Parts: sequence; C-alpha cells; structure tokens
Amino acid sequence: MIWRVLEDNNLLRTSKSCFGRIPDFKGAHGAAMRLRKTVEWQDAETVFSSPDSALKDVRKNALLDGKVLVMATPKLENGYLLLDPAEASGNEKSASTIDGAYNLGKRIVKFPSIDLVVEGSLGVDLEGNRLGKGRGFADQEISSLLRAGVIDRETPICSPIHPLQMVDHVPTVEHDEQINMVVTPEMVIKLDRITLKRFLEKN
Repeated sequence: MIWRVLEDNNLLRTSKSCFGRIPDFKGAHGAAMRLRKTVEWQDAETVFSSPDSALKDVRKNALLDGKVLVMATPKLENGYLLLDPAEASGNEKSASTIDGAYNLGKRIVKFPSIDLVVEGSLGVDLEGNRLGKGRGFADQEISSLLRAGVIDRETPICSPIHPLQMVDHVPTVEHDEQINMVVTPEMVIKLDRITLKRFLEKN
C-alpha cells in the first residue's frame, strides 16, 4: 500500500520503482535537516546509518558536522564501515553514497559507542514499530549494536519518513526491533514507549 501511494503520487526522488526498496522519498533532505536541529543529533558524536538512499543526506550531514559515521553495508554482505569526518573532509557528498563509503571508509572490527541510530523504513506507527523491505536487515543491525553493548535502551533510534509512511499499525513478529523517534520534513515525533522492549524481555 505504501509503495503504491508514494509512486502514484510522484513522491520519490528517483524514477526507479520503489517496490521492494526503502523509498527514497521527496522530502528526505528536509527530514535530514530537521533531524539535524534536534538535541539528539547535536549531542551525538557518533551516528549509525543504514545504507538506504533516503538517508544519504543524513550521512552527509553527519560528516559535515564532524561526527563519526558508522554505516551498514548493503544486505550486510561486507559488515559495517566507519567513516572519519576528518578523512572525508571535502568529500562528504561522495562519502555519503555506498560507493563513496567503500572508498573512504574502513571495515569495522570493533564498534565504537553509538549515540544515535538512523534507520530507513517503509512504514512506521506510533507504537515504535517499523516495517522495512521485508528482509530484516535493520533488525539485525540494531540487534548487533545491542549485543556489542554500543547502544542501550536509552539510545535514540530514529527513522526519517514521508508523512504518508506513517500508518495506524505495523504488524510485527518476534525478532522485530523498535524505534523511538520519527522525523518528517515537518515534525519530530518522540515515542515514549520503552525502547526495544522486546529485545530486553528476551535477554
């Protein structure tokens, strides 16, 4: 439903079909700029991002603002990359892309402490549930960070979306992880539900 709504209303930044993908929605730049104004962003020294195209402005802003950027590789095939803002200086736009991150980043052996997690989503609800493209990569990423002890239940976990990606209810299964912050081009929504409650109950 969400894929169809975004395509039918010409709400994508690319001519490619978004079906089966995290949508690169029109307004992603505005959402990234709104996130940039939050206390969570300003207090973060290290930002984690999924590799989705919708988050390339988030990744660029992190490097421009002198933050260490940790990025998952597509499908987690090559683990995670770390980008030092000093080494990416002058090349922040390129470094925010997948190819650029591979060229300028370094494979992570041990995670640094993460202050802010940013995940792409297909849909989210106000209970903190999110829906991706259906393969569980974001859930694996969040779980990996939790197991490594570099985030905890207080860590902001944010998803920038188009307002039409907000739905009444996202169906979930046991392994699904939650977010606690949603950013659109127009607003920031902080969710007061216990972050990653399902993970804590399992552990």
